[in-house]
Amino acid sequence: MAEGDGPLRPSGLLDVLGVASVVLDVRGHIVLWSPQAEELFGYSAREALGRYAARLMVHEQHAELANELFSDVMRTGRSWAGAFPIRVKGGGTRIVEFRNMRLLDDRGDVFALGLAADRSTVRRLEQDVALSERMVTQSPIGLAVLDRELRYVSVNPALVKINGIPADEHTGRTTRELLPLVDVDTMEEAAHRVLATGVPLVDRPTVGRTPADPEEDHAWSLSMYRLEDAVGTVLGVALSVVDISEQYRAGIEAEAARRRLALIADASARIGTTLELDRTARELADFAVPELADVASVDLLDAVVEGRRSTLGPTEPAVLRALAVRAEQETDAVRAADPHGRPARYAPDLLITECVRTGRPVVVAQVKDDDLLRIARSSEAATLLARAGLHSYLAVPLIARGEVLGALDLKRTCNPAPFDEDDVLLARELAARAAVQIDNARWYQNARTTALTLQRSLLPGRPPVTNGLEVASRYQPAGATSEVGGDWFDVIPLEGGKTALVVGDVMGSGVGAAATMGRLRTATTTLAALGLDPARLLEHLDKITSDLDHSIATCVYAVHDPLLGRCRIANAGHLPPARVRAGRPAELLELPTGVPLGVGGVAFSTTTVDFAPGDELVFYTDGLVETRRHSLDERLDMMLALLDDPARPLEEVCDLLLRRLHHPDNHDDVALLIARALPPD
Repeated sequence: MAEGDGPLRPSGLLDVLGVASVVLDVRGHIVLWSPQAEELFGYSAREALGRYAARLMVHEQHAELANELFSDVMRTGRSWAGAFPIRVKGGGTRIVEFRNMRLLDDRGDVFALGLAADRSTVRRLEQDVALSERMVTQSPIGLAVLDRELRYVSVNPALVKINGIPADEHTGRTTRELLPLVDVDTMEEAAHRVLATGVPLVDRPTVGRTPADPEEDHAWSLSMYRLEDAVGTVLGVALSVVDISEQYRAGIEAEAARRRLALIADASARIGTTLELDRTARELADFAVPELADVASVDLLDAVVEGRRSTLGPTEPAVLRALAVRAEQETDAVRAADPHGRPARYAPDLLITECVRTGRPVVVAQVKDDDLLRIARSSEAATLLARAGLHSYLAVPLIARGEVLGALDLKRTCNPAPFDEDDVLLARELAARAAVQIDNARWYQNARTTALTLQRSLLPGRPPVTNGLEVASRYQPAGATSEVGGDWFDVIPLEGGKTALVVGDVMGSGVGAAATMGRLRTATTTLAALGLDPARLLEHLDKITSDLDHSIATCVYAVHDPLLGRCRIANAGHLPPARVRAGRPAELLELPTGVPLGVGGVAFSTTTVDFAPGDELVFYTDGLVETRRHSLDERLDMMLALLDDPARPLEEVCDLLLRRLHHPDNHDDVALLIARALPPD
């Protein structure tokens, strides 16, 4: 019930004080005695009414003073207030707080009214009020009392400071009227729930802005309690507000740090899965979008890609290659990027040039028209970036082992937030880790290119035309993420119209394996010219291999004699050749396997097989048929099934076998040599 609508429930304060009412006539006799007087003094109304008050309630030593005070009130009409010792029933004394005043009735008769309360009770309430007032006014916590309509009744100085609104402007107004930039709906809902249930709301966090600091968000912890009087009447809500902005910002920073760590951990797992340079760059760009940017480009210095160190002077341009470009969606910003893999020249005053020259990040939080000309390589690209809505730019250097490799170029066109310090920190951490992977891929690729170049230079070009044989060959290096091995083949013309056919595989990889292969190929060519029996030749190769830093290799050596229509073959731990004959299924030759070259101590043997015109011999290394998912017997059966047409051109047979059997990601290289017997000249 609102004020003015009728009687309200009583307050309990007077009940707490226990205020007693006593009325005396002009002679000092008691004519009215309230129930509270009975409780305070112990005398019942029957015992008190009509008695002389001073004789009943005052000790003899205080009687004269009591009479003087009574006479003064009755004579002058001035009220008197103070504490006076009163005798209570049973002989004891109680200090009582009095408010005495003169009364007149409608007939002009004079009476004295005394309002009395126990002094200790009054002092306790006074102390409680003083303590509460001091705590409220000096508390660093914002405190307020709201009525049942959630209007401010009072606020303390701390809340005035928090809200930035004077105390008198709070009174009678609601939070919605005063603080529209805080979460008013949630606060009012919580306050109504506290009013209805009486269950306190404790430490509810909220974020917003007040007139005290309208440009920055603050965080507060709110608590609400229902206020009731002594008889249970709901008065309103007490509100406490604690500024927790520092803890809130620390929590945001901690969460940002945790997010960065999680992203970096994720990036470490997703970037550098192979040692392929382009793929590693793509993985970096793929991770940066959309985590950091709408468009990301990974640009390496041209000299770095070619395996050289690069240092830029203050007036030198930067020649960069875009190894990867990634965008959340196809926009003009993508069309403004450089073509993949092509060198692009960036002027000395462009931002990405500054980034790779200084090795420091470059950030433009809010891109203006003039900035576009320093971000884009050309005016046409600047126009495309403007059309795409580029509004924030960030470039961080890719640095590994003290060398600047290039830059991670980041642009925001759709994401409305500008790049901030957290973004710069995350981009730097991401670039630092990715740069190591890119550098590993770069050096591996350079080393692999060197080994592959050496390998190809040591292998024969097109096999020579020999008497009685048609020959086709292939060398297929391992996948881009694997090192070059030591596989080789050779076709060696011999005296008497004979031809030696060789396929071998040096165990290991890289430049060392390629170099060992070159030595063995040279030794094989030299020994073949001596016309040695195949088994005898392998014995010499075995000794030579043992002297080559304990190298091990497998090898098949065959000598074709067109006049006799046969081949003599010896095997040193290699997979057996396949023979293809018209009208018969392809087969693996049954040869003594032997031991690999370099093992030593085991004799080799020579096997003679028929090799008539039209027949084919297929020599290969294990990279053609070995995989991790299939057994060797399965793969050999697959190869034999593909050798189903003796009349197919040998070049087509080579391509067919490589296409069907050698996967591009195979971790081993392949040497393949196919010979078809022709009628002798």
